[in-house]
Amino acid sequence: MKSVEGQVTTDIELDDNIIMQYLLQNPDFFMRNARQVELMRVPHPVRGTVSLVEWHLARQRNHITQLEEEITLLMEQASANEALFARLLHLQAELAGASSLQDMLNRLQSWARGFGLAGANIRLFNDRWNIGAPSDFTHLGLARSGFEPLRIQRLGDRLHYLGSLNGPELLLLLPQAKQVGSVALTLLGEHGELGMVIFSSRDTQHYQPGMGTAMLSQLARMLPELLERWIERA
Repeated sequence: MKSVEGQVTTDIELDDNIIMQYLLQNPDFFMRNARQVELMRVPHPVRGTVSLVEWHLARQRNHITQLEEEITLLMEQASANEALFARLLHLQAELAGASSLQDMLNRLQSWARGFGLAGANIRLFNDRWNIGAPSDFTHLGLARSGFEPLRIQRLGDRLHYLGSLNGPELLLLLPQAKQVGSVALTLLGEHGELGMVIFSSRDTQHYQPGMGTAMLSQLARMLPELLERWIERA
């Protein structure tokens, strides 16, 4: 406490919170002090200092620009999702119209090649499907024990892998395929316990880690039910 010309004043250390509380409690502050506000200068990273009004307008312009960018991104995503839905709907109709398992596999292959891919293959875990002899589709079978090292190395706890495979891995999953540069592999079943679908490209850069997997996720849900039309679950 100290006295100034007979008046008692209190030393108060101002900080951001106190000033903010005061402004919130006195919303007409800027109207009452309009002239002084116009004369205020605030730091600017490029121009040194600018008026408080200019600083506020710049913030508003940046905010508007950010909103426009977000709206543009949302529109692009909506357009991409619409195209994705159309492609999946077409594929589902194609596969559902198959007259046999081989016909269904051929249709999946044709659909993939229509997008410039080398092919599409399905591999099923032997312990989950009855595809042993005398089935004509024993070549679809895959021993889970043989796949486990690849799963640990490439997928970890994920259901998708996008990227390249080495020679032994390709020989295990795609023994008949040639000139495979990169693959998109997704496990089938809620926990990846049923098998997998593999899309392959000759381009080593076509599939890369970090790419979207929305279509793969939808296929992983769709394919097991379609396969059950032709193969019994174990």
